[in-house]
Amino acid sequence: MSLTALLLVLFAAVLHAGWNAMVKAVDDRAGVLAAVSAAHAVLGLALVIAFPAPAMASWPSIAASALLHYGYYLLLFRAYRHGDLSQVYPISRGLAPALVALSAVILIGETLRPWGWFGLACVSLGVGILALQRGAGQASRQAVGIAVGLGLLIAAYSVADGIGVRRSDSVFGYMGWLFLLEFPVPLAIALARRRSGGGFQGRVLLMGGLGGVAAVSAYGIVLYAKTIAPLGAVSAVRESSVIFAALLGIWAFGERPVAGRLIAAAVVATGVVALALA
Repeated sequence: MSLTALLLVLFAAVLHAGWNAMVKAVDDRAGVLAAVSAAHAVLGLALVIAFPAPAMASWPSIAASALLHYGYYLLLFRAYRHGDLSQVYPISRGLAPALVALSAVILIGETLRPWGWFGLACVSLGVGILALQRGAGQASRQAVGIAVGLGLLIAAYSVADGIGVRRSDSVFGYMGWLFLLEFPVPLAIALARRRSGGGFQGRVLLMGGLGGVAAVSAYGIVLYAKTIAPLGAVSAVRESSVIFAALLGIWAFGERPVAGRLIAAAVVATGVVALALA
C-alpha cells in the first residue's frame, strides 16, 4: 500500500469518525441527520444525472439498502442520545465486518483462514469489553443494544450493496440512486418540524451540512483508494476509524473510563485488520 493511499484512507477514517462526533455533539440530532441525508440526496441527484442508470438486476438491492439505511438513521439518532461515541461507534462499526465475514461462511460456504477466525475473536472480545464497562454516565444496556442493532444494519446493507454493485453495470449510477433515495429522511423530519411549529437552527444545519460533506467525502476517498491499493488493505485501514472515534469521545466529550475504551477500540481495530487480511 503506497503512502498516498495510506494517508487518504486514514483521512477518510478521521472524516467518518468526525461526522459521527458531530451527531453526538448537538442536542438536535434529528436536525443534523436531516442535513446529512439531504447532502447525500443532493450528491445522489448529481450522480444520477451524470452517470447511466444501474441495471434492473440491481434495483432489489437498491431498495433493500435504502430501507436499511432508514433504520440506520433512526438507530443512529437513538444511539448517540443514550450512549457514548467511544462506546457506540466501535461496537457498531466493528461488528459489521465481522458479521459480514461470518454470514459469508454460513450462507455461501466461504472459508476463513486462521487470521479470519482470530479477527472474529478480537472483534467479539473488544465489543464485549465495551459492553461490560462501567463508569460512563450515558452508557447503558440500552445504548449497547442499539449499537449492536446498528452493527446488524450496517452489515445487512453492506451485503446488499456488495451484491447490487456487482449487478449494476454502473457503480456511480448505483451510488447515485442509493444516495438520492435518502431524501425521505430530511423530508420526514422537516414535515414533522413544520407540524410541531419548530424549525432548524442555523448551527444545526451547518454542522449537518459539514457532516454530510464529510460522510460523502469519506466514501468517495475510500472508493478511489480501492483503485490504487489492495482492497483488503484499504478496508483494514478504513476501520481504524474506531480508534479515532474512541479518541474523539474521550477528548471532546470527556467519556470515561479512558484506558478501557482505548484498549477495547484497539482490540476491535486489530480484529477488523485481521479479517481484512484474511
